[in-house]
This record gives sequence, C-alpha cells and structure tokens, in this order.
Amino acid sequence: MARVAGSRRRPAAGESPTAGQDVPAPPPVTAPEAEQPTGGQPTGGPSTGGQPTGGPATGGLPTGEPDLLVVGRIGKPQGLKGEVTVQVRTDDPDARFAVGAVLLTEPADRGPLTVVTSRTQNGRLVVGFEAVADRNDAERLRETLLQVDARTLPPPEDEDEFHDHVLRGMAARLVGGDPLGEVVDVLHLPHGDVLVVRRADNGAEVLVPFVRAMVPEVDVAGRVLLVDPPEGLLELTDSAGPDSAGPDSGPDQGPPAP
Repeated sequence: MARVAGSRRRPAAGESPTAGQDVPAPPPVTAPEAEQPTGGQPTGGPSTGGQPTGGPATGGLPTGEPDLLVVGRIGKPQGLKGEVTVQVRTDDPDARFAVGAVLLTEPADRGPLTVVTSRTQNGRLVVGFEAVADRNDAERLRETLLQVDARTLPPPEDEDEFHDHVLRGMAARLVGGDPLGEVVDVLHLPHGDVLVVRRADNGAEVLVPFVRAMVPEVDVAGRVLLVDPPEGLLELTDSAGPDSAGPDSGPDQGPPAP
C-alpha cells in the first residue's frame, strides 16, 4: 500500500482482483508463492461506516491467530558477509525492509529475522539480517518466505481495503436488513478474494465474492457488512449442512501463494 501490506480490497468491474496488494501467506506446509499482481485504483466506493484510525498495535503482538502476509522471498547470498538478495512481494519495501524491522519466516524455525542493512543494488534488494554472519549462514536461508503480521500494521488509507483479520468475525446482513450470518474466513482464490459466511439459519457456509456488486457496504466500526447475493447463490445452501459451501468450493480453494 503506499498500500498497507495485506489488506483485502473490493475491485471495480474489470479490474484485477488483487491489484496493488501484498499477498496472504500460504498455509505452513503448502505451496509455492505467486507473483504480486499490479493494477489500477478502484473507482468510487461505498460507505464504510467509519474506518478506525491510529497506528500499529503496541506492547507486543496481538493475541489470537496471526494474519500472516508474505512481503518477500530470500534468494541467493550476496557477497561474503551474510547478505542476501530478496525477491520483493510488497509495494512498500522501504517500510517492510527498513533497518530494525523484524520479519517472521516460513519455515518458522529460520526466524524471526531482524534487518540490519538494506539497499538496492543493480535493481535488486539486498538485505542483511542480524546473526547471519557469512555466506554459509545466508545460503541456509535461501527460499525462506519473509512475512509480517497484518494485525501490527496501520489500517489502510483506502476505504475499500480491509485486513483479513478485520473482516473475520463480522456480522453479514442482506441489503434488506435480514441477518445472513458471520464471516468466518477469507479465501484468496486465483480469480479473487471470497468471504466465507456461515449462515445463521442452518449453519451452512456460503462463498461470497468480495466485490462491490455483492458486498456494497462494510461498516468496520459497527462490525457488519451488507451482502447483495445474485439470484440462486443462497438457494444452493438453503438445505445444506455446516460443511457445505457455494459453487466455487472445491480443490482450487487454496490461497494463491504469494
């Protein structure tokens, strides 16, 4: 972000669904990460009921499950003093790789890593980490994913961007005011971001694409969002149980690795 790392954004029609964002971290034992896409800015935007203001959390990491976002991947060693090249996966590398920044890692036992040097050389980011003293140490970090916890980051400035942990737990209501359920997860599929909403009436899970046409309003302060489902979407789970999902459920639901 100039866009804040790790927010979810409702794209305008015809726009790349993950434009301009850092990418969510993959599950611990899966998958290669995908290149960060780029794209245009949204146009217009619904009321958000007031975004929270202020900076990152202080006094240590928040409690609960982290909202991990990949901001880079370590490449080959650079020189003999432990520096490494980093494939950048964030649009704010100056902040994410500033001296003193602490980055989580996947695999987790390789970190956390504290940045002690950071520079651009021949178009590549070169970073030195505390306690990585020589080329052998640097080589052992090759292919490590570098992550941040989105819960420690400032809220996005764009009214159509939301961190995953902000969306989880929100009440979902239909545009007419009837309760729909609760947002229990956010999926990052190849075709875009999808909210998993557990229905209040039967416990079934319905997948709602996170686009303005279907989610016209997100009230962060009130912890509620409005859903305007297309005809037939809710009927797919009218008599389903809690293990059901919408039409996009299936083996392709894993997040696009960053």
